[in-house]
Amino acid sequence: MPKTINRREFLTDSALSGAGILLGKNLIGCSSAGASGISSFDIMKEVRKYRKIDSNAHINPSTGDAGSLINNADMLGIEKMLISVPTETGSLSPQMFIENNDKVIRAVKKYPDRLTGKVTVNPLYQKESLEEINRCVNEGLVGLKVFTQVKINDPLYFPVIEKFIDLKMIIQMHGECQLGVGGYRMKYDINERPNASIPEDFADIARRYPEGMFQFAHIGGGGDVEYSCKIIKDHPNIFVDISGSNNEDRLVDFCLEYLGEGRILFGTDGSYYQAVSSIMSSGTTESQKKKIFFDNFFNILKTGGYDFT
Repeated sequence: MPKTINRREFLTDSALSGAGILLGKNLIGCSSAGASGISSFDIMKEVRKYRKIDSNAHINPSTGDAGSLINNADMLGIEKMLISVPTETGSLSPQMFIENNDKVIRAVKKYPDRLTGKVTVNPLYQKESLEEINRCVNEGLVGLKVFTQVKINDPLYFPVIEKFIDLKMIIQMHGECQLGVGGYRMKYDINERPNASIPEDFADIARRYPEGMFQFAHIGGGGDVEYSCKIIKDHPNIFVDISGSNNEDRLVDFCLEYLGEGRILFGTDGSYYQAVSSIMSSGTTESQKKKIFFDNFFNILKTGGYDFT
């Protein structure tokens, strides 16, 4: 079991593994020294030895291009990426989310061995959203990725969630949990994103639909990881992806302590090196690394009938 860590320990000493991956093949001083007293460690070889599924990836929202994703996947040994084009605007119309999903479908067809995709909808348009889910699943998409138009526990989402429960596919939602100072809990983007889903919203919907699978997106994005984990820890149908650019030290260890090894998902959200280094620098065992990088999300995909082995 990982040792108990406090907030100060959690937020310190995060640079080593990320810097090593960014610098490339050799990281000085990370293996037994030779005659010179200085040694090198092939960190990229170590990174590539793990199979990986990126559970949170995005193609270019304007052009639909996925070339940069494939380049990064090749560099880091990512076998499969789950792509989407969610849109932040509150006025996401059916025409817009259909166009976004078409970009995903085209990218998946262009790179079928490397990409698969998630549907994005806006439940404010109930009929159109349900029709679009049917269309996209028939085109091979394997989950849902939604943003902040409506909170995840809003009744408008209930028919959408029930649809994905029937499909046995995961529902990924943008998660928010801002840090507090001195015991004061900050308001959650009340001006910019009033409908952002917070940990309490995820816990609420997980209680209502224990048979659903919910993915709390980018827990590594700079929010209050400690608070988030404590709120959702008793809901085994909530998974977290570790994507995010903040790369807090011991992020994975903290999630492991509260959520267990089966509920942590590798994801990048474009922050490739931060996500990889969060796992590589953690205190996880070889078996746990394999589960987080690949097995956990692969088992979710297989539950919905998608198997790329």
